[in-house]
Amino acid sequence: MSLLATHDALLLDLDGTVWEGGRAIPGAVEAINVSPVPGIYITNNAMRSPADVAEKLRAIGLQAAEQDVVTSAQAAIDLAAEHLSPGDAVFVIGTGSFRELVGRAGYVVVDSAEDKPRAVLQGLDPEVTWAQLSEAALAIRGGALFFASNLDTTLPTERGLMVGNGSMVAALVSATGVTPTSAGKPLPAMMLNAARRMGAQNPLVVGDRLDTDIEGGNAAGMPTFQVLTGVSGHIALLEAVKEQRPTYIAESLSELTSPATDLCPGPQGGFTARVDGNDILLERGTADSTSIQALRTVLQVAWALPKPADLIRPMSDDAYRAVADWW
Repeated sequence: MSLLATHDALLLDLDGTVWEGGRAIPGAVEAINVSPVPGIYITNNAMRSPADVAEKLRAIGLQAAEQDVVTSAQAAIDLAAEHLSPGDAVFVIGTGSFRELVGRAGYVVVDSAEDKPRAVLQGLDPEVTWAQLSEAALAIRGGALFFASNLDTTLPTERGLMVGNGSMVAALVSATGVTPTSAGKPLPAMMLNAARRMGAQNPLVVGDRLDTDIEGGNAAGMPTFQVLTGVSGHIALLEAVKEQRPTYIAESLSELTSPATDLCPGPQGGFTARVDGNDILLERGTADSTSIQALRTVLQVAWALPKPADLIRPMSDDAYRAVADWW
């Protein structure tokens, strides 16, 4: 039975899961379009408005409307709203769409610490300057509340991992000694909000990053589906702490319709795994065995250990072949 037969919604991450820098990841669009359950897109990327994100999704062949997108900019504004009143001054580090969303929420966007902002909201902006960061630091030191859209240290793109919002936030933390309240994943609020929007009773969280997508889905009490097309790879999975371990592991979204039993950690592909001292031995396999089958086989053993194994040791030709791309 297909994994999707037991779920009524997909909560889909974007960067590293559906696309890289706006370019569709192979197989992702096809998998989503044939899915028998609806999806909603949840992204820690605060650079674009929900309407702009939906437009870009349509450009790669997906059917998406503004209401099908939840961004961390929206989540940050919702979080700040618990402490703000209409008309309050807010200093925004972020793109024009983030500033527009803050204005539409009923606050006055200001550009100087001299305007005594009640809060500083920070999202990723590739054009941010030293002067803007310095004004934000002055505002925070002057008593402004500090909110971050997300704390992702990197951003997956077609060229590789670029600097993420968390790395930019770190500059303000260093300058002020103040740690922001983060609105994005891995906090569960975005997941829970998206599930409520869809009226979903058993959603499946889909993502590429263990410390945001998977941890956030787990924190929300939802099953999680990890793909290997983005940030977190084989070694990250082997070393994952309990809070960041996905329910299902797949090479890509193309495996969404696979049987749930094939996607869980456990022996498959003819492989077996066992502990030898502080190492895990991967044995047997067949000529048709795959890398992901070897990974799921090893994960069941690795996650039962009190600490990460020192080495994964392939003990057959098929095992050597299967783990060749893990590092």
